[in-house]
Amino acid sequence: MAMMRTTFLGVPIDPLTFDQTVAIARRAMLTRQPVQHVALNVAKLVKTRTDPDLRRDVIESDLVGVDGTGIVWGARALGIHVPERVAGVDLMERLLAICARESFRPYFLGARPAVLERAMAVALARWPGLTFAGAHDGYFELEDEADVVAHIRASGADCLFIAMPTPRKERLLHRYRADLGVPFIMGVGGSLDVLAGAVRRAPVLMQRAGLEWLYRTWQEPKRMWWRYASTNAVYARLIGRELVARAAGRRGVTGIRRGVQ
Repeated sequence: MAMMRTTFLGVPIDPLTFDQTVAIARRAMLTRQPVQHVALNVAKLVKTRTDPDLRRDVIESDLVGVDGTGIVWGARALGIHVPERVAGVDLMERLLAICARESFRPYFLGARPAVLERAMAVALARWPGLTFAGAHDGYFELEDEADVVAHIRASGADCLFIAMPTPRKERLLHRYRADLGVPFIMGVGGSLDVLAGAVRRAPVLMQRAGLEWLYRTWQEPKRMWWRYASTNAVYARLIGRELVARAAGRRGVTGIRRGVQ
């Protein structure tokens, strides 16, 4: 199902346009052929190097979307054509609109109870005709996971949006992915908080300039500044190391060719 797959800094990515990604998700819901989507940004890519659960989730996903301007720029610097950023929150919202128009039924899993309730209310008001298959907040015990999964399966949902933290989401999907019975599964991080209005997105100009991370840091400095500072520094080193290695490789090839001559 994944198209144009390539490898970037040791992890797979599917460099698709936003519309191509939407089409794959819609086809999965129409045919009920399972597709698991993961949105890859700089922080997540860096964490895959030390978190085996997260790395496994990315590698095992059917569709690895490029959600992060830093990934777009870095991949292009290494000669990988990435047409555009496919932001997870934008993808979720487009799919909710399709659900309302084509009678697909989504399921929300995760977030705090109040945020979940507000996100559902906003979605129902924003997309008339939308019908939820069900919902469950993210505050349940490990021993309750099987019951939650059974509820999702019984709901007959066409798509599942999971707003749970790493690595809990990845571990749940690894254990129960085949039991969920949902055609399109997507981790949405804090997108339900955005939909509910609990967190504001950066202005469009900042999004286009790749500065959404800076806006998030301004909103939640205590939680976000170290995350972005540390992961961005590691990411810059990874890109720099790869560029140096490639340049050295090119020089080596040139030297060999000159020696042959």
